[in-house]
Order: sequence, then structure tokens, then C-alpha cells
Amino acid sequence: MAARALMFQGTGSDVGKSLIVTGLARLFADRGLKVRPFKPQNMSNNAAVTADGGEIGRAQALQARAARTPPTVHMNPVLLKPQSEIGAQVVVQGRVHGVAKAAAYQQMKPGLMSFVLDSFTRLKQEADVVLVEGAGSAAEINLRRNDIANMGFARAADVPVVLIGDIDRGGVIASLVGTKVVIEPDDAALVRGFLVNKFRGDPALFASGMAAIADATGWHALGLIPFFPDARLLPAEDALALDRAMPAKPCARIRIAVPILPHIANFDDLDPLEAEPAVELVKVRPGAALPGNADLVILPGSKATIADLTALRKAGFDIDIAAHLRRGGTVIGLCGGYQMLGRTLQDPAGTEGPPGVAEGLGLLDVETVLSDEKRLEPVHGDTGGIPFSGYEMHMGMTAGPDCARPFARLSDGAPDGAVSADGRVIGTYIHGLFGNDSQRAAWLARLGAGPSAVAHDAMVENTLDRLAAHIAAHINVERVLNLAR
Repeated sequence: MAARALMFQGTGSDVGKSLIVTGLARLFADRGLKVRPFKPQNMSNNAAVTADGGEIGRAQALQARAARTPPTVHMNPVLLKPQSEIGAQVVVQGRVHGVAKAAAYQQMKPGLMSFVLDSFTRLKQEADVVLVEGAGSAAEINLRRNDIANMGFARAADVPVVLIGDIDRGGVIASLVGTKVVIEPDDAALVRGFLVNKFRGDPALFASGMAAIADATGWHALGLIPFFPDARLLPAEDALALDRAMPAKPCARIRIAVPILPHIANFDDLDPLEAEPAVELVKVRPGAALPGNADLVILPGSKATIADLTALRKAGFDIDIAAHLRRGGTVIGLCGGYQMLGRTLQDPAGTEGPPGVAEGLGLLDVETVLSDEKRLEPVHGDTGGIPFSGYEMHMGMTAGPDCARPFARLSDGAPDGAVSADGRVIGTYIHGLFGNDSQRAAWLARLGAGPSAVAHDAMVENTLDRLAAHIAAHINVERVLNLAR
């Protein structure tokens, strides 16, 4: 028997679709159901490598973890990875399909629907219930004609919809009722109910608001969900999370500075460090200087390394990094950040833009040649006898004299990364490094922060369990499950 399915769409971006699907995935999995998350189209540079050798949005990998199942490329068949203000790399069923500007992608979408429906069918064949997440807003009627992410998918796959509104940003009654007004009647007919998310205060004060929405739309009120502050402990879906305020850390002993560049990617590499009470993680946007008292500077991954290197120089971060090193600090570059640390970045095929050569920061004696071939692979190994597990996700090869001092050894004996002669500049292609408790503890000890206070995997699992309990306490779970068909 094919699985039941239910789709969760939003009145806008960042209303909590991903978080609600994640909580329901853990809740239903703990009831013994085989749950599969599914997002037809995602746009994010925060991606994860799957066991079947592809990449999907980080949110779907987290949802798979919540559902207690390995992530596969079919959980997010179309992934858009922005490379400029108007264009993105298009990843289809885990592999690079091409690069398209926004207008061209709209014309490409009808041809991608077959891949979306194929992946959805595969998941249904192995599950009891498929939890589908929409993208952006259900009310983007200007994009409805070729839509594969929201109502276009729901209509094509005949999947009922629950609409989510965010009361924290204000105007939730208008956004939910307004969605009913502007979408096509046949689309509105697929909506079976609504949820209001991120509520703060006394729920009794919004009872009349829930009733007003139900009366105006004809949709069932399925729950009023209070704000879940510990969502910050889970990997974020996209770069919107980088601007969220984090709790103060009065007991922090070290400061780690991270330049935030326009095309930052896989920034969940930073989450385990941010979870440590002894670490003050300072995210610095262009226009501000890297703090002079930082113990470590991390250059994170990038989806457009050459463009971000230009942005780094324009912001003066290169001057700040040089001063940091003169003061005896340490710098580590992750993936694209590693490539920036070298002498040159060569792009002979025009992978990121016009073919050419860019001058790197010159802090490592290595050179990178970009290519269209993308390495996507889970990796294991050790650094100086300290084990790690992570993944590689990059385009290009890096070589040079400093690679004779590799940062890590992979399990097959292959070297990874490079270290400067004085040991204070490090580059690596390994993502997920700091998620390993032993690795993170070694870095904290090196920087003088004392022992690690966090078991990161256990913290994520505990947060998923608490999220599921939070969802269960505030929505009509049985009615939600019965809506799926």
C-alpha cells in the first residue's frame, strides 16, 4: 500500500515549515511509523551529502535524522544553490544539472516536475507517511504557472495541504486569510487546515484570532504553536539564521571570528562551536572589522569562492586577518575558505564566472584549479591521531608545497588539506569537522578554552525529542495525521 502524504506550506519564508516537519517526523517515527521527509524544491547553500552519493538541503538531512532514516537524494530532488544575485546552480536528484539565472530557471521548471514526482513515488513506496515541505510562500501567484515547490506539486501529486503562518512577525490573520483570497480556488480546495507558529504569551488571547481565520477561510484550526527557542540548537536551513541573536555567554573564554560573505555555504560547520559555553562565536558582516582579540578566525565554505574572495578584500577582512596572524592568532579555512588561503584560484572553464585567475590571500603555499567535477563523499580519518567523520563537497583540486604538511589523513590513507610552516594557517576540505566531539575538544584545548562541555550528537537528539514533545502538546496530532492521504 502506498504511503499517506501531507504537505506543509507557509504564508512566507522562515515561518517554521522545516521545524514543524522535523518535529512531526520524530513524533511519528517514535510511534513506529516509517516516515520520509520530502521537499520538492529547496534553495539553500547549506547542504548535506547523502549515503547514495548526492547532496540535498541540510534541513531535509535533519528531517531524515528526526525520522530515524538515512537521508537520500530523493528527499530533496531539486536543490538550488545561489551563486549570484540572479543565478543558481541547479542540483537534480543529488547531482549538478546546470546553472541558470532566475528567468531561465522558470522555463526549466516544467521539465523538472518529472524528477520531483519520480522521487516522491520512490519515497511513497518505502514509507507509511511522507511529510512534504513547501518552499517560500504558497501565495507567490506570480510563480504559480510553472510551480513545482508548492501548489503546483500539491495539485500534480494530489496531496492535501496544511498552511502555516508566523505570528511572531505580525499580521498572521491577514497573511493566512489573504493567501486564501489570492490563490486559485482549486489550490485553496487542497488546504485542509492551518497552524499558527511562534506564538509568545497567553494562548487564550489569540483564541478569537484562530476562530476568525477559520471562519474567513473555511479551514480547520489545527494548533497554535508557542515559540521554540531551542530551535537554535539545530542546523539551520538557510542563511537567514546567521542574523539571529544568540544568548550572551558570560563564561566564554575564547573568541572565534567568522567573516560572513555573500555566498557563505555549509555554515552549519559552526554550530557545534556556537553551542559551547566557553566559545564566543562572532559573525562579522562587511562594514565591521574582525575583532582584534580573536583567538581563531574561521573562513567558512563558499558557493562562489572567487566572488567571495573579492568581497572579503573589499570589506578589508584580508587586512584584519593579516593583523590577526601578526598577533599570533590562528586561521582555518574550510573548503572554499581553504581555497581562498592559497596563492591563486584558477577557473579555466569558467565554473564560477568568466574564465580567469584570481589572486588568493597567499597565506598557504598552494594553488587551486576549479573544475565542473564535484566531489560529494562522506569521509572518515584522523588528525594527529584524533578521529573524525565528515564529508567533502567541493569543485576543484588544491596542490602545492604546503600540502606536504596535510591537516588530516583519510581512512584510505589519502592526505587532506595543508598547514603552513608555522602551523598557524590551516586549510581543509572536510566539512562537519567540529561536530566530532574529540576534534572540537582538541581545538578548544589548543585555544585555551578548557574542556568541551557539549556532546553534540546527544544534544541534537535531545533537542529533536523535545521538539516532538513541543509539537505534540500544541497541535491536534490525530487530526493532522488523519488529513494525510
